[in-house]
Amino acid sequence: MPHIDYAAGLLWYIVFLYSTVCHEAAHAWVALKLGDDTAYQGGQVTLDPIPHIRREPWGMVLVPLITFYMNALNGVTWMMGWASAPYDREWAERKPRSAAWMAIAGPVANLLLVIVAAICIRIGLAAGWFTPGSTRFAEIVRPVTEGGAAHFFTMLLGVVFSLNVLLMTFNLIPLPPFDGASVPLLFLRGAAAASWQQLMWNPAAQLMGFVVAFKGFGAVFYPIHTFALNLLYFGRATAG
Repeated sequence: MPHIDYAAGLLWYIVFLYSTVCHEAAHAWVALKLGDDTAYQGGQVTLDPIPHIRREPWGMVLVPLITFYMNALNGVTWMMGWASAPYDREWAERKPRSAAWMAIAGPVANLLLVIVAAICIRIGLAAGWFTPGSTRFAEIVRPVTEGGAAHFFTMLLGVVFSLNVLLMTFNLIPLPPFDGASVPLLFLRGAAAASWQQLMWNPAAQLMGFVVAFKGFGAVFYPIHTFALNLLYFGRATAG
């Protein structure tokens, strides 16, 4: 039976939890600022994970832990899950551009977490504490001095960077039900915006979007992840 690294699993879960909370809190905060207090009334304009877990216990707790364990049995450190922030559909119909900004806010929150992790990594490189790693999720940066705390910290930065690149990319897929499907609402007006929203909210379109996204996501994500690493390391990302 493969060895299961529960410490790595805990680290992954903490990063997943707070990255997802930041994403959903950004949706909720921007919606509040633009006139929809639905998520605020649900207690989701917060970085406290409890209201978000209460809304999506399966996606925020059970599925991540189950998928971590199942993947660990195959020697892979990985988990998946989901969360959501409620909004008023009538508000979105009245203010489609505001709804689009609300949707975009989630991936922007993930981008900010990527930038924070990148700054920490660059500081560590400049100080001589870190060295570039591989393109693997948790190994994009390595400590110069081996040790439990140093290894934990570089793994933490690697997971924050890579997981948030993934969350940002996945949510910007321009298909319903993902956040990226709302981007056209920044440019559409009147009947065109209303028609696009009806397509976004159509269950069949959402199901098709999920299928297409899961089938083709690897082909989209890995080049973007490598591009992000090349930005981080000024074109010197290491394969492997």
